[in-house]
This record gives sequence, C-alpha cells and structure tokens, in this order.
Amino acid sequence: MWALRAAVRPGLRLSRVGRGRLVSRAAPPPPGPVRALAATGRYGPGGREGPGSAERRKANGRTPRAGEDEEEPEDEGEEEEEEEELLRSDPLLPAGTQRVCLVHPEVKWGAGKPQLTRAEWQVAEARALVHTLAGWSVVETMVVSTKTPQKKLIFGKGNFEHLTERIRGSPEITCVFLNVERLSPPTKKELEAAWGVPVFDRFTVVLHIFRCHARTKEARLQVALAEIPLLRSNLKNDAAVSDRGGGGSRYIMGSGESFLQLRQRLLREKEVKLRRALERLRRKRQLLRRQRAKREFPVVAVVGYTNCGKTTLIRALTGDEAAQPRDQLFATLDITAHAGSLPSRMTVLYMDTIGFLSQLPHGLIESFSATLEDVAHSDVIVHVRDVSHPETELQKVSVLSALQGLGLPAPLLDSVVEVHNKVDLVPGYRPPDPSAVAVSALRGQGLEELRVGLEEAVLRATGRQVLTLHIQLAGPQLSWLYKEATVQQVDVLPEAGAAHVKVIISNSAYGKFRKLFPG
Repeated sequence: MWALRAAVRPGLRLSRVGRGRLVSRAAPPPPGPVRALAATGRYGPGGREGPGSAERRKANGRTPRAGEDEEEPEDEGEEEEEEEELLRSDPLLPAGTQRVCLVHPEVKWGAGKPQLTRAEWQVAEARALVHTLAGWSVVETMVVSTKTPQKKLIFGKGNFEHLTERIRGSPEITCVFLNVERLSPPTKKELEAAWGVPVFDRFTVVLHIFRCHARTKEARLQVALAEIPLLRSNLKNDAAVSDRGGGGSRYIMGSGESFLQLRQRLLREKEVKLRRALERLRRKRQLLRRQRAKREFPVVAVVGYTNCGKTTLIRALTGDEAAQPRDQLFATLDITAHAGSLPSRMTVLYMDTIGFLSQLPHGLIESFSATLEDVAHSDVIVHVRDVSHPETELQKVSVLSALQGLGLPAPLLDSVVEVHNKVDLVPGYRPPDPSAVAVSALRGQGLEELRVGLEEAVLRATGRQVLTLHIQLAGPQLSWLYKEATVQQVDVLPEAGAAHVKVIISNSAYGKFRKLFPG
C-alpha cells in the first residue's frame, strides 16, 4: 500500500471538491509513466476547475444545465489551457546522440514476403528515417533472414543468438531500430533484455518524427491522439509485470479503484478530450473551407509519398516563398494553402499535404483525418511521384491505398492527375502512361504543360464554362466580371459602346450575372 501511495502521490494530489468528485489541484508533472497521463482527466491538471470558475460563468450570464459537463471549457482561454495540458507528455525516444544498430528482418518466401520491393530499398528507407532524427546515426546495419516474423522473437533460434552476440559485442551501439511496423510490449521487453539496449519499432520512430515536425496545435493534437494506442499497450504490459510481481494492495486509498483502472480511465479521458479539441479545430477548418467556397477558388490537393517533392512543385507553380521545401521525411505535417494562376489567369489554391509512407500504421493516418479532410473537399488531386526512386511503383501503390482508405469520392479518385517529378535525375525519361506529366520541379521543366493539364482538369471538375458575353461598356458588367470570373479576352466595339468578353465562369456566378444584368 505504501509503495502504491508513493507512486501516486507525486503527480496526483487529490482532494474532494464540488459534487464529491475527485479532482486535482495544481501539481508538478508526475514522474515515470504517470506523467503522460497527468493531463488526461479529473485527476490531471487538464481536468481541474480553477479558482473563480463559477464566478466567471455567472459573470458571463451562464450557469450549467442539469446533466451538463462542468469541465467543458467556457471560453477560448480555457480551451487553450486544456489543449496545452493535453500536449504535455514524455518523449517517445531518448534525447541526445544515439548510435543505432538497424536490424531488418528479411522474409524471402511465403505470405509475409513483401511485393514490389527489395531488402536493400527497405533498409535505405529505414536509414533515412533514423537520419531524420537529430543526433541519431546508423553505426551498423544487419539484414537477417527469418521464416517466422510473426513469432514472439521474430527470428529463428540460431539467427537470434548470432544477432544477440553481435549487438552485445558492439559497445558503440546505444539502441536498436528493428524495422518492423509494431512490436508488442512483451516482445520489446524480451528483446531489450537479450540485447541490453533499448529497442524501437517503425511506428515509434515515425511517431517521434511526427512529434518533432508538428508545428501547429492541430498537428500536435493529432500526434498526441496517434500516441494513445502506444500508451494503452504499454499500460497493459505494465499491468502484467505488476501482477507477476505481486505484493501490496492494488487499490487506491479505499476508493475501490485499482491503480491500473485509474490509469486506464485517465487514458480514456485524455482520448475523449483530444477528440473534442480536434473537433473544435475541425469546425474552424470547415468555416475556412466555406469562406473559400464563397470566393469560388478551385482547390488542387497535392499528395504523394514523403519527400517526393510536393512542396518544391507547389513553390515552382506559385512562386510562393512561404512554401519551404526540406530534404527530409515528413517535413510537412500541416496542410497549407498557396495561390497560383493557370494559363487562363484563373486563380487556384494548391493544398500542400502530409506525405505518405509504406507500412504507415492505419491509426496514424486516422489521427490525421481532420487535416486530410481538405483532400476530400478538393476539386482535383495531383499525385506527385519521385520517378528517380527505385521503389517508385511501390510508393504509388502505398499512396493510392492510403487515399482509398480516406473514403474519397469515386469521381475525385478517378480524375487524379499523375505528375512524374525529378525527371532531371533520369536522363531520357518518358512516362509509360501518356496521361502522366513529366516534370522537374527543381529545374522548372514541364511546368507549363502541367499548368495546361491542370486547367483542363479543373474546368471538368468544377463545371466552369468558357463563354463569350456581349456587354455594354457604360455599365458595371465588365468590372463585375473581373471580380467574379476569369476574364481572358476583351474585344471592344467602339461604335456600339460595347464589348465581347471571353470569360471562364462558374455556373453559380453566371446565374448571378444573368440575374443582375438581364437581356
């Protein structure tokens, strides 16, 4: 019992207030595994009701209704405070310099053998993931064959013993990156015990990169939501270890709730609060989309495998210096909009999106569904491919699979414009698909052809018309058309005081024009 109290006391100073519910006072962040949960519920700072909350509600002329959640933030300041509390968590990976042993399990035959790829290409991508982390470097790479990747220790007995000898015999190795999607907590624990260093899987490394690259609050909240399954599996493992250890009472101060149940509840409450915070941001994003729709700007979503050159292409098409390409994986985690013009001078918005990755866990994509909603609401999707990459076909399959998983409308998926980027690195390259456009975003090659193709796709997708209208120059028609449509050409008829105006105009804008200027 005393050990349990010691584990709870540093981070959870509990008192009874209000309706007899347990809530927390302000307290320093708790140590160990509890810290990641401290902001998650009635016992954590994120769930507290600060001094003067009731008075503020009265001053705002609002009192809680029966059955209403009293912890719901009452104003923007409280929402900000709750969101910041939700974002406080322990690091997923150790800080500082790490010398990594990269271990890749190679399945050479059977149902588990990967298609459209080779072990050396998978190792190269895994090495790129490691080098994305500041201070991390790969000091040794081991490709080890296995027939049983689904078993607890992944490798057969002989290969596992040989692997253990090499890792144990290399003092420069500080951790192991095992290039598998997910490790169960028991497997991770046994491998760490055998090899004597921390072991990380692909999910944990990618999630940490996401956390490091998340800039906006929305991206950070989505990363925090993606961490929930990892925290939940770690919780189950901690509980199993605790049960085997035995000893002491497992209940907290006679509350009838065990320490494990408390932590599970805090985790559930954290997940609910994260989803609620993301829903608030989702509504704000929907408002921005409605404002863009009112201005009738066509939206072009630019998607692709991570580091394929999406941001470089958008910068080349728009000249927008706010688009800052970086040569690293997952440099973009927040969708950003950049205005550009097509050959007809029609303005479009290019949406820069998160990059995809093979074996990217479904839960990670699901957590970013609020951000990726902008793809579903676009008029045209541009799929950028790095044709200089040896795994370009596998990358295409991964991206299309992820897009299908988003539940996009069939017409949107069927009209994807495929762009083959980095052709300057492949001398004499010609796209095997005649509908694809070959470009070098870095060198500016093929951009005009791409703009023409995009204009055709936008006109088809949005139902815009190319019309020649006869207007009187003395009236406001011409200035209205310049404001509400894309004016391509004006042929003035001086003797008639009129003009023939060639425009690209949406159906709704044309309807307004006919209503305002009949005849």
